[in-house]
Amino acid sequence: MTDAAKTELYAVDLTDADWVTSSYSNRWDKMCVEVSDLGGGAVAVRDSRNKDLPPLRFTAEEWTAFRLGVRDGEFG
Repeated sequence: MTDAAKTELYAVDLTDADWVTSSYSNRWDKMCVEVSDLGGGAVAVRDSRNKDLPPLRFTAEEWTAFRLGVRDGEFG
């Protein structure tokens, strides 16, 4: 990943982004995470309970590493 790739992600306008809420967020009512597809496997992630915070943005490689880490129990 390059700084340019990350800069490009943060330049994407999310005004009309389609956000999807994780099905797990609804189960515990405390952690509400939404994800928006930025294309090419990149995503933006935000806290649906505090939408004033800027969304985090992840390259395809970062998002894949995160998902694999969750699957493998690295964050539990």
